[in-house]
Amino acid sequence: MLKTIIQENSYKDSVVLMLLTNEISLMEGVNQVSIMMATPANKDIFDGAGLLTDEVSNAKADDIAIVMEIDQEERVQEVLDAIETFLNKSNEKNKSKTSDVAKSWSQAEELLPEANLALFSIPGIYAAKEANKALDMGMHVFLFSDNVKIEDEVKLKEKAYEKGLLFMGPDSGTGIISGVPLAFTNKVRKGTIGIVGASGTGIQEVTSLIHKMGSGVSSAVGTGGRDLSEAVGAITMLDSLNHLSKQAETKVLVVISKPPAKSVKEKVENFLRSMELPVVTLFLGEQPEYNEPNIYHAYTLDEAAQAAVKLSQGESVENLDLKNEKESTTDKLNHKTIKGYYSGGTLAVEAAMLIENALGLEAPTNHDKGIMLQQDGYEIIDLGDDAYTQGRPHPMIDPHHRITMIEKALEDDSTGIILFDLVLGYGSHEDMAGALAPSILEVQEKAKAQGKEIVFVASVCGTDMDPQNYEEQLEILENIGVKVYESNAKAVIAALEMTGYEFNYKTLETKTIEGTPVEPMRVSPLITTLLSEAPIVLNIGLRSFSENLEAENVKVLQFDWQPLAGGNQALIEVLDFLDQVTL
Repeated sequence: MLKTIIQENSYKDSVVLMLLTNEISLMEGVNQVSIMMATPANKDIFDGAGLLTDEVSNAKADDIAIVMEIDQEERVQEVLDAIETFLNKSNEKNKSKTSDVAKSWSQAEELLPEANLALFSIPGIYAAKEANKALDMGMHVFLFSDNVKIEDEVKLKEKAYEKGLLFMGPDSGTGIISGVPLAFTNKVRKGTIGIVGASGTGIQEVTSLIHKMGSGVSSAVGTGGRDLSEAVGAITMLDSLNHLSKQAETKVLVVISKPPAKSVKEKVENFLRSMELPVVTLFLGEQPEYNEPNIYHAYTLDEAAQAAVKLSQGESVENLDLKNEKESTTDKLNHKTIKGYYSGGTLAVEAAMLIENALGLEAPTNHDKGIMLQQDGYEIIDLGDDAYTQGRPHPMIDPHHRITMIEKALEDDSTGIILFDLVLGYGSHEDMAGALAPSILEVQEKAKAQGKEIVFVASVCGTDMDPQNYEEQLEILENIGVKVYESNAKAVIAALEMTGYEFNYKTLETKTIEGTPVEPMRVSPLITTLLSEAPIVLNIGLRSFSENLEAENVKVLQFDWQPLAGGNQALIEVLDFLDQVTL
């Protein structure tokens, strides 16, 4: 039976409700459950899942909607009690963690007038208007929120540029500003390599590898995934590169992006050619054909990190350590297929790219439902794709969907390798290796009983400074027979070799490209300060982001934001108009 409960005027952030959904879904007698704020976008998700009841349709945007399919009516009260216990614990934890908390913009300005960076993790339908307020208050913006209209992104970035402010996002999941980690980020040492990326896990992989090689990062600016689109035109990337290139502490620049629009790529590369600093570029999915005198064009995240470290040390980028000692195959693994289940979207893209290259497979024209590769038994899936995270936690937080996929892979007799990533750092699961280990052991035992050989291959994106214990995570995996590699690229190449295939990096010649001259960009004192000193942060949304910053001894104020007018969009527009009239 389908049961709906509406908790009126009870705004909670999406991550809390996702974790709650996950906990309730494990209760006996609960076949299906979805717990979300009753926003228009979430009602569409309820509808797609066949859970849009009349009560949900009539609920307001600041109501919590709980829809569950249960076996017995008596279970309802048990579920409600569990929900109340979970939310009470969350509230108590929040009260104990934070002293001063703002409830409005005016109160935030009063409590922390010196704030220069606003970190947003609120629903996307409200994010653009709230981010605009932060710009008007003279703050840089880091917009973790997604589902922001691209026309709003353009307006906000243009406004930020005019004001001399930096706008990072939307959908910017990772950033390091003057050594301070923001959102879902690994903790790395400070150093001389500056990074600008339109890729969250791409930045995480490169910064972690740089740290493991003994070097460090000055800043890593996340631009948001659409920054290099034709519509946006790389506003944030160019502004960030311009300012990082003028920092005394930054000696090398790294650019990370999925393939940009052709005209935008030309604009970025022309700008890079005008710089005096050495640059490493990685346009993931494109195989470079040459290097340039001052620009090293990498093919993988591992290669980009290694090249950046070498250049920062004034060394040659020849003879990088790009491959492991060659792995051997067995009769049972020879020409068996590889299945990869990823929490990092960029890592999934890289894995698919390397397998396609080695086997001569045709790359898919689109990546519907996060499927980066699905051909002839080979399968690489980004489980962090919206298709898998609507109404449930991200796989960096929750292992359950990945466990299901791992167990299902055994049903295909062609499967020889199961490939996966572990992404550590702020915001990620506290013990993902431990959470996955029982299922990995179970699949290994079942495979052995069926006379099959299944090898698990993993890479761990993280450092010895992360909140999780990096060495313990490696040890857990290695103790159950998982073959662990220091980078995603090396893990994929090893998987290919185990199944009888080979991947080789190309040796590239160096060419001089005459680019179009670029006009000098303005230098903003506000951005110069942001990238040189620890930011003072107003955190609007997830309290865990405030806790992470407090752990870094960063001055931060938690803003417990809630939508105006119960989330009624029409009424919000009226209130905004009246607010402007009275100014």
